[in-house]
Amino acid sequence: MKKLPIGIQTFKKIINENCYYVDKTPFIKKLEQGGYYFLSRPRRFGKSLFLDTVKEAFSGNKELFKGLYIYDKWDWSKKHPVIKIDFTEGNIKTPEDLKIKLTEMFISLQREFDVEITFQTFSGKLGELIYALYKKYNQQVVVLVDEYDKPILDAIENIEYAKENREILKDLYSALKKADPYIKLAFLTGVSRFSKVSIFSGLNQLNDITLDPNFATICGYTQTDLETVFADRIKDFDKEEVRRWYNGYSWLGEKVYNPFDILMLFDKKIFRPYWFETGTPTFLIKLFKQNKYYLPELENLEVGEELLSNLDIDDLYVENLLFQTGYLTIKDVIEEPTERIYILSYPNFEVKKSFNSYFLFYFLQDKSIKSKTDIAIKSALRDNQIEKLKDILHRFFASIPYDWYRKNDLESYEGFYASIVYALFSGAGFETVAEDTTNKGRVDLTVIYN
Repeated sequence: MKKLPIGIQTFKKIINENCYYVDKTPFIKKLEQGGYYFLSRPRRFGKSLFLDTVKEAFSGNKELFKGLYIYDKWDWSKKHPVIKIDFTEGNIKTPEDLKIKLTEMFISLQREFDVEITFQTFSGKLGELIYALYKKYNQQVVVLVDEYDKPILDAIENIEYAKENREILKDLYSALKKADPYIKLAFLTGVSRFSKVSIFSGLNQLNDITLDPNFATICGYTQTDLETVFADRIKDFDKEEVRRWYNGYSWLGEKVYNPFDILMLFDKKIFRPYWFETGTPTFLIKLFKQNKYYLPELENLEVGEELLSNLDIDDLYVENLLFQTGYLTIKDVIEEPTERIYILSYPNFEVKKSFNSYFLFYFLQDKSIKSKTDIAIKSALRDNQIEKLKDILHRFFASIPYDWYRKNDLESYEGFYASIVYALFSGAGFETVAEDTTNKGRVDLTVIYN
């Protein structure tokens, strides 16, 4: 049985240590002619590993790819110098943090390639480095940027810092346009899709493959991957339960599983919200509170193409952030005469249950009340005690600080109650259907208890 590559983001290490590897090299073959590419995927989805695999391919390290799709389909005689700009490590919450990070990065790159950089600006340093490597190796350069947007997202709760970090990054990435004759491939990944105007000004040739069906499974595991690559592991689990918990992410193609969830499930052998627990959506919940958002709408949320495509610090939309961070995914597409409408929903049971649980935790002063209420609700429903259920709900609402649901206007007041009840049952793991239509009319919320 092979080793589970939990936390390993280095392709060479995965191959040399005989780890499971889902072959993503068909996508690298599509990059063979070069160009400028951009990919947005949520955290913990394999972006860093993919970039490292790209690095090894364009560096000409043939033997690492033995047995993989690309092995006999690649010109291994061409070895391109590869610059990797990596923002994945550490917190970059201030412009000063970002400047220190970039300064250290360029010092490290100079040592790695044994070249000298004399320019002072960050865009100047990057442009000079690209040209120096082109001259030294007599080959065009590959530029890989991992988590291009992290310095903005790290500072998102301080809008002024976020804007300053955006301007620093905008200056840095402007070097790519100026160095175009010396670049073979530029590939940038991140969580968010900030508008090209705000951060990639002038880089008109940037090919955004985020919602390109040809690249839909570039990150994540497909059902086939689970049943072939992980055949000796998946046999120990109920496939439908694995699918219910962790499948469902869609970028206009085949649905995929989050790799981190699957690897942790195979290691721990218990169903848990592994991906959700690696980062909590505190900032998103704050936006919910500010905008009086109606939580049940997240099961069937209609958004336009423009809203989904571009994120702007000056005008943040909850729907956009929920999609780009992985809490919502594309369930369906409606083709209108003038635009495309996306239907968003939770990807799976893990995200729906965990997101709604966290929503409630954010509002509660006594955190233990949530788990006690979950147990009491399950007991009341199991015994068909509806009056007891009413008492449980009354007690739960009494535990929420009055400030959270002051009766400013009837609509938002009722919306708050509906959101809390929905979150309570969804967070407890019940199947819920908002605005359900029955033969007796429309029901605000249906809770299915098996």
